[in-house]
Amino acid sequence: MKVLVAGAHGNVASHVLDSLRKRGHEVTGGVRKQDQFDHVRARGAEPVMLDLTRPEQFDAALSGQEAVIFAAGSGGQAVDSVDRDGAIALADAAEASGVSRFVMLSSMSADTPENGPEKLQDYLKAKKEADAHLRKTGLEATIVRPGSLSDEAPTGKIETGERLHNLERSITRADVAETLAEVLETPSTIGKTFEMLQGDTPIAQAVKAL
Repeated sequence: MKVLVAGAHGNVASHVLDSLRKRGHEVTGGVRKQDQFDHVRARGAEPVMLDLTRPEQFDAALSGQEAVIFAAGSGGQAVDSVDRDGAIALADAAEASGVSRFVMLSSMSADTPENGPEKLQDYLKAKKEADAHLRKTGLEATIVRPGSLSDEAPTGKIETGERLHNLERSITRADVAETLAEVLETPSTIGKTFEMLQGDTPIAQAVKAL
């Protein structure tokens, strides 16, 4: 499958590039700076300019693509322009360009930003609005909402659910990336939104059970 990964220089997205390439996909990594191209090429993907605040770049980045994985994040610096507006605009552009599949990396508590940590509430609100917009499009969409992220070694095992409550657990970035790749290849996840944390179920089994 021809897949565009948005935010390809990011920590989770870098793992996504690796996971997709290992599965044999033809991967394009969208980044906002030309000096990030080598990072994408080093992971076996083709780089393309994709600044989420510049919609004029979207058509070229989406040309020929069959699917999009949105793994971009502003790091709290531009939640409205990137995490909300950028995600919304890319989803609309993907639909207009004929892309059928869209996998959104979101966040736990996105449905209830007011219940999240105060410092994350603006980010969670942005993700909530982007997720809600994606559901209204005609895209074959899946929304993946991990909890707190870590850089520990992946375990390959997760817990998923519509709403998880053990917030003391985290999830490794590599396991999130592998889950995004698995979701992409699992049509039964289309139309679904789920939360995820580290758990005891192998990723493929957990995704298949959704």
